[in-house]
Amino acid sequence: MVLTQRSCAILAAALISLGLPAAVPASAIVGGSAAAATAYPWLAAIGSPLFLTRASGQFCAGALVAPDQVVTAAHCVQLAQLLPQALTVTFGRTDLRSNDGDTVRVRDIRIHPGFHDTDFDGETVHHNNVAILTLDRPQPGPFVEIATQRADFGTILGWGATAEGDYSNTVLRAAVVPLVSDSACAAAYGSAFDPRDMLCAGSTEADTGQLDSGGPLLVGGGLAGLTSWGKGSARPGFPGVYALPHLDW
Repeated sequence: MVLTQRSCAILAAALISLGLPAAVPASAIVGGSAAAATAYPWLAAIGSPLFLTRASGQFCAGALVAPDQVVTAAHCVQLAQLLPQALTVTFGRTDLRSNDGDTVRVRDIRIHPGFHDTDFDGETVHHNNVAILTLDRPQPGPFVEIATQRADFGTILGWGATAEGDYSNTVLRAAVVPLVSDSACAAAYGSAFDPRDMLCAGSTEADTGQLDSGGPLLVGGGLAGLTSWGKGSARPGFPGVYALPHLDW
């Protein structure tokens, strides 16, 4: 597809607004350690060559759930519906500065019909924050399954920053985080937290945040949530909030 100057300008503005959204925690895998993308072949770095301020153009993450289907956070790609072909999805890239792995274009974007935003203390709250990207080239897998169990701990993954306001990290990181009960999450966020489409996890020692949006919270090896929003990162009393990966819409 040929991108016109006007189309590029529209998408570039959209990606700039998506790249560092104030609606997600302000830092990334706090308390984590470097991880190899080859250990998570279904993990996707979502970006665009038009997002010039970031290695590989990465601004969000996602997970391959079918040969040509990647699930991610709706707020990552909502504006890109204008030009889905300008998005890229890369698998198998541990360091965003490298050319490792396989990069494919996006052919279509579907947003959960119930996706909408509200506010919590100046933070944007995303409801039904789920989108499905259709790739223009099927992948051989493996694919990640939706989690069918609950546990006390989960694993988070992302290429985001390792401290608030520092977006220089380009290496995939992972951390183990405690899952937070719905009652404790509601105590933190009040009516902004909706257990029908949200799950909380994280602590003052480990959390997700900026540039991790759409990335996975894994429980028992299955996809239990997508990094969505929160107040700060690893702040006392405010766990990270994850969108439940409902795909039956």
